[in-house]
Amino acid sequence: MEGLITARINPVRPYCRRHQSYFVSSYTPQVAKRVIATPIGMMKKHPKLLHSVAASVQPLENSEAGCLDNTLPSKDMLKVWRNADAVCFDVDSTVCLDEGIDELAEFCGAGKAVAEWTARAMGGSVPFEEALAARLSLFNPSLSQVHEFLQKQPPRISPGIDELIKKLKAKSTAVYLVSGGFRQMINPVASILGIPPENIFANQLLFGNSGEFRGFDANEPTSRSGGKATAVEQIKKIHGYKSLVMVGDGATDLEARKPGGADLFICYAGVQLRDSVASKADWLVFRFTDLISSLQ
Repeated sequence: MEGLITARINPVRPYCRRHQSYFVSSYTPQVAKRVIATPIGMMKKHPKLLHSVAASVQPLENSEAGCLDNTLPSKDMLKVWRNADAVCFDVDSTVCLDEGIDELAEFCGAGKAVAEWTARAMGGSVPFEEALAARLSLFNPSLSQVHEFLQKQPPRISPGIDELIKKLKAKSTAVYLVSGGFRQMINPVASILGIPPENIFANQLLFGNSGEFRGFDANEPTSRSGGKATAVEQIKKIHGYKSLVMVGDGATDLEARKPGGADLFICYAGVQLRDSVASKADWLVFRFTDLISSLQ
């Protein structure tokens, strides 16, 4: 595409100290509603450094989760999970606490309208590509706005995901990020978690020579409905994985479970509980610690 450039934003290394807290207040996952929690305690001495911020998550009340009967995995499911060659994670509302496009839109002044479209897309009520184009058209982020957003609002990592990924790596399980979000916003997350760029499958924002917004790369499989399933199939085929697991919260993640794709779909509802997705999952979890303990 002549006259277009793709922005490559170099991830900034996170500043970590075990004995100083940068956690946000605890909250309860919501049912089909957007969760907003604000990080506190950003370091004054290092304002430009990237921090990974996690929140402590409380379980859903029994009245909200009691109707779901897939919170306990079968022996066969545990076998697949423990012996998986690869695990693919969704990013927004799974690896991270937020929906990245919603937060960017909020930063650019169009948060509410975009969040409504996101809820429809994640619930599967509209084609993903339609929702993606509609959301971006509401605020048309410039390259400078994306840079500023990443500097001022570092990614907020879900509690337990870093330990889970370390455990998987220790078992020689390959880890991928498969997202309908944007590489410019996912690269810093991957850097924090030690996931190489080649293991990221996501969309790409396009900008003109002056940094003006020009759209997104429609050639990325994750830019359309069924795209995550396509990406997962490619990952499995190219690397010859016999067993692959998909972990996420949305309808596009559920789509990845199909012949030739993910052998197991784990719905993570620690941030968002979407009934239409959770009810069809092989296994429903609310804490990553459950997946960690199940690896033993």
